[in-house]
Amino acid sequence: MGEWRRVVRAVILACGLAGCGSEAVVEPEPTLQSQVAAVAAPNGRNLNGRNLNGRNLNGTALGALVSVNLSGATAADSVDDTMRSVWLEGSVFHGFSGEREVSGMDFLGAQFVGNLADGQKVDLRVDAIEPATGDSGDIWSYRVSFFDAAEGTWKPACPAADGSALDAIPVSGTWNYREGVAGGGARLEDPTLFTFACEGAAIAKCIHFGYRPWATTADGRSLADHHQACTRMVRADYCGDGTSHTKDGNWVNLYDALGVQQDTEAWLMEAEWTTDGARCVSSSTRSTEPVSCPNMPELSGCGQQGHFRTGTLLMSEVPPATGP
Repeated sequence: MGEWRRVVRAVILACGLAGCGSEAVVEPEPTLQSQVAAVAAPNGRNLNGRNLNGRNLNGTALGALVSVNLSGATAADSVDDTMRSVWLEGSVFHGFSGEREVSGMDFLGAQFVGNLADGQKVDLRVDAIEPATGDSGDIWSYRVSFFDAAEGTWKPACPAADGSALDAIPVSGTWNYREGVAGGGARLEDPTLFTFACEGAAIAKCIHFGYRPWATTADGRSLADHHQACTRMVRADYCGDGTSHTKDGNWVNLYDALGVQQDTEAWLMEAEWTTDGARCVSSSTRSTEPVSCPNMPELSGCGQQGHFRTGTLLMSEVPPATGP
């Protein structure tokens, strides 16, 4: 019981640092099954959130960091000379500084060029690196800052509500941060760009849920699509247009047919998920209003296990008394 309570407190604390809603989160009464799941893996009772990623660098003055260039990076000991052939293997950077091949901890102090939503560039710096250990699997975390040219100082690229710095996970590719439009929330493949996924937001949450977009299953199946479907699910982006229909801190249970996340709760079926949003939605959702998506396909029997064989990647459940 002590381990369960410790895990729950840690999850709620993490949500608070990531800027979740001000309403108090009421802890549902745990079942024995969910207690075991919480200790073994980030399974079952997960806290969702509205943000796809950290929405800005520092307030609203500089706008959203939408991507980072792999080209133009410089090493800490050679800031005047750009590195060549920089690439990501999972969440670990590799490249060449001069004729020397570098990777991992060699990128401490490295600088990258970030792209803002308005087309401007911003300098980014890696201030700390936390290698993967134990239960974190292959997830490396980075403390990143950006250079505020107006003030001449470095500030956290992933700020917490109190202004302190949150870690980030580098992920290949970028996301469309628009809302309410076709393509909003979609993942974009681009081998020249990557995303610093801020802890506490959907992209990083789904990595911690086990859907590492760079990983594969035992039979060689990529988890990239499951990760993208998870970002839709976490944000309750039912219509697949980038619009979130939830409040930060709502409880949600997710599961798949791969065994990454298993169904640990006897909760109410909410929706089935693909990379493009919800495939079907029940009457029990996290939305405060009835969900209506003009382009959602009709699928009878929402929540049937057989739908995993016909295109569904994830299913979500919500506690009783959830929704409008």
